[in-house]
Amino acid sequence: MPAAGGGQSRAAGVAATAAAAGAGRGGAGVRGRGGATGAPRASGAAAARGSRPAAAAAALSRLADRFGYHSGFSAGGARGGAGRNQPRGKGVVTVRSHEIKHGVARAPHRALLRALGISDAEMDRPFVGIANSFSEVVPGHIHLRTVVDAVKAGVRSAGGVPMEFGVMGICDGIAMNHHGMNYSLPSRELVADTVESMTIAHAFDALVLVPCCDKIVPGMLMAAMRLNVPAVMVGGGAMLAGRHEGRAIDLSSVFEAVGRHQAGEIDDEALKAIECGACPTCGSCSGMFTANSMNCLAEVIGMALPGNGTIPAVYSERLRFAKDSGAKVMEVLAADLRPRDIFTEASIENALAADASLGCSTNTVLHLAAIATEAGLEFDLRRINDVAARVPHICRLAPAGEHHMEDLYHAGGVQAVMKRLIDAGLMDGSALSVAGGTVGEAVAGARVVDDDVIRPLERAYHATGGLAVLFGNLAPHGAVVKEGAVDESMLRHSGPARVFDSERDAVAAIAEGVIAAGSVVVIRGEGPKGAPGMPEMLSATSMLAGQGLDKDVALVTDGRFSGATRGAAIGHVAPEAAAGGLIGLVLEGDTISIDIPARTLTLDVPEDEIARRRAAQPPITPREGVTGYLARYVKLVSGAEKGAVLQ
Repeated sequence: MPAAGGGQSRAAGVAATAAAAGAGRGGAGVRGRGGATGAPRASGAAAARGSRPAAAAAALSRLADRFGYHSGFSAGGARGGAGRNQPRGKGVVTVRSHEIKHGVARAPHRALLRALGISDAEMDRPFVGIANSFSEVVPGHIHLRTVVDAVKAGVRSAGGVPMEFGVMGICDGIAMNHHGMNYSLPSRELVADTVESMTIAHAFDALVLVPCCDKIVPGMLMAAMRLNVPAVMVGGGAMLAGRHEGRAIDLSSVFEAVGRHQAGEIDDEALKAIECGACPTCGSCSGMFTANSMNCLAEVIGMALPGNGTIPAVYSERLRFAKDSGAKVMEVLAADLRPRDIFTEASIENALAADASLGCSTNTVLHLAAIATEAGLEFDLRRINDVAARVPHICRLAPAGEHHMEDLYHAGGVQAVMKRLIDAGLMDGSALSVAGGTVGEAVAGARVVDDDVIRPLERAYHATGGLAVLFGNLAPHGAVVKEGAVDESMLRHSGPARVFDSERDAVAAIAEGVIAAGSVVVIRGEGPKGAPGMPEMLSATSMLAGQGLDKDVALVTDGRFSGATRGAAIGHVAPEAAAGGLIGLVLEGDTISIDIPARTLTLDVPEDEIARRRAAQPPITPREGVTGYLARYVKLVSGAEKGAVLQ
């Protein structure tokens, strides 16, 4: 396994090689938009695609010369020279896969590879693992076989041997509001562990990671950082928005419709019409929810080609993008450009800047912290506020606004947002990208074609970014809110606590209509250790919104919220109740003060009373009935402020 050194020290050493490997790409992979209708802008991408096999071969040859060995790789993919199974001096470019296919002692391994259909010519080429999270359970993943077929075609066209393997994935929407949600966040670690295990066990030279939905994207990125093997991510693309009575709708519209139905505003027929129209295609749910947030950030940090975050799942462009990405991984391998070269302190700053401008899901905080941990980098939550203070919120997609991912795509895509921020000095264009060269070069040809979707900086929705981290006696280690989705009237709020020890109890109370305007609903015992698994809450917030209470009621929890949440929903309160956090001592009727602009979250109870309650608090014990994987997870998981990673 390659040494997992920090990216900063290697970045300078590989930058020139990365640029050389991408030579002639002429902006390949850049999805700049042009024209009022959002038609693709002309570029050198087509010519670059044709030159990729030769470019990859040339770069591999340069690496062979640099390290003094013969690679056996040619532009046509044929074996160059005899003696394929003989020792090759210091090694070969495909050094990892040679562990399983070179030398007399590896004859049994080659026998098994031949059973897979690997030919003599293929035996000498790089083996590229394709992590495919296809399933017939997740709408965002049901089409990934087609996407992966395109990726494999791209890998083969550039001289590699693609080897597909399966990775699990949970649909957060289907798992919502029942015991299945306890497994959602923990499944992120299983995804990372699976990719790690398959890559090391089968000695892949490089990886193409093909996720789409919530925990699978960060799980694969965590694995990439852990392994530090050349890798490219290819998301499955966003679902198109649905339509109902002339307006765009999405999954969160259905959750909110449940609240409207409970309030007597709509009947069964109207609810079913919304249910049937909200999710019309495959792909990740169509708003700036967690899956789309993470697919956009994968592009921003340089681990995916431009277009990853916004090309719709059902567009043929997604398949062309997948082919380009499959070919590109061979250039990344030839350049020896690794994930930790790409994901650096500058990349984290860029991700936070994009997060602020786009108004991404609060779950990105958990996932960026986890990815940084795997990359050996520090992630301080206060950094989010520092970046948000200087980067304006310029996109307002669902659930905060009326626009959806397809609108962002036609407006110029994430790359147009990046270009606008780079030009304003709000994003570092010098960070590296798998596109070849820097992220600035990758988006140089992008432009905004709809200023209503991607607003000019001087006409931003908010002068500060879309996410905020609050601190105070109730959250000394931080709590996260999607400020861009909070009504202005709720940015500052003080009210009596309505306390619930589970989401189920809170949802039942909301359904019964017993939550009064002005209240602060507290849901505790739902953190990483307490729940366990830090389940996502969309039902509670959507029901409040559906009942028209999202502008009158705040919600505070040590659990987390769906990216589809809107309103004054403050999650990730740390320490959680199960770790002795003050949220576990809140009593019914206590006053809680929220000041999002001031970044504070306070329990307005005297210190001596808090001390009295803490002294009287019984010992904290794990939730009963937790078995299997979750029982192991509870013993190892960190707090939300550290990304809920296993320690």
